[in-house]
Amino acid sequence: MAATIGFNTVGAPVRLFRQLSHPRSSYPLLGGVRLHRVALTRFSSSSSSSSSGIRAQVAAVEQSSAAVSQNVEAPVVIVTGASRGIGKAVALTLGKSGCKVLVNYARSSKEAELVSKEIEASGGQALTFGGDVSKEEDVAAMIKTVVDAWGTIDVLVNNAGITRDGLLMRMKTSQWQEVIDLNLTGVFLCTQAAAKIMMKQRKGRIINIASVVGLVGNVGQANYSAAKAGVIGFTKSVAKEYSSRSINVNAVAPGFIASDMTAKLGEDIEKKILGTIPLGRYGKPEEVAGLVEFLALNPAASYITGQVNFY
Repeated sequence: MAATIGFNTVGAPVRLFRQLSHPRSSYPLLGGVRLHRVALTRFSSSSSSSSSGIRAQVAAVEQSSAAVSQNVEAPVVIVTGASRGIGKAVALTLGKSGCKVLVNYARSSKEAELVSKEIEASGGQALTFGGDVSKEEDVAAMIKTVVDAWGTIDVLVNNAGITRDGLLMRMKTSQWQEVIDLNLTGVFLCTQAAAKIMMKQRKGRIINIASVVGLVGNVGQANYSAAKAGVIGFTKSVAKEYSSRSINVNAVAPGFIASDMTAKLGEDIEKKILGTIPLGRYGKPEEVAGLVEFLALNPAASYITGQVNFY
């Protein structure tokens, strides 16, 4: 999208180009905008009056461009579990890309507020919402909050999750159920609620944060592995159901990503883990966020749905 001005200075052709886009972002949810070419008169370099006329017309085009940019609606995004880790990185990345972001948290209210403030400091818009996404009433309240504030939902990132590790022979029913409820049922509840809004507008993107252990398993994580395997199967099924409404549904399955959990690992265990990673290091939350941003906003991702992107 560009506004082009063509004019001559003593017979020499000159062109000015002004790119029209949202600050720090060019996302696929914007309407196409084109400014018509402005025909300007020939002028002499010694003619101050003609020069003033040129500057006035250029200024008028710039004001029109600014007005159009202000009227363009930024995508509205919900990121669950966004107070730290991958969720925090995703919320910050999308916020700094020009999105309006609802930062969901369960208990870490102070951390969530800091994420929102950082988004706002970068020129974006943010809301915080405390709620347990494994509870239907909390999800309904979260959806109502974002729709009341911004009118719609364009992107949902299902990131909220917990671990309750332990060998299966010693695992309590509560350890199993807590992980399934939040990591899998929470994805179901949020997707079902957000998709109702997306179906009406016939567009939307849903990104589910799964895990590589949902495919390969991990000792002491039967509950977590089962939940993430469920998220992968859920993603593929829902992508087929919603494809006719132009809603893309994909999953990102990270491996070992630097976090509070990996920071507590002993040196021997860490050495073994890093030895299985080709790059010899943990992934960074910001690197996962970059992939989520691509799936959420980039026009090149509009033909990608039902896929699991390993990281």
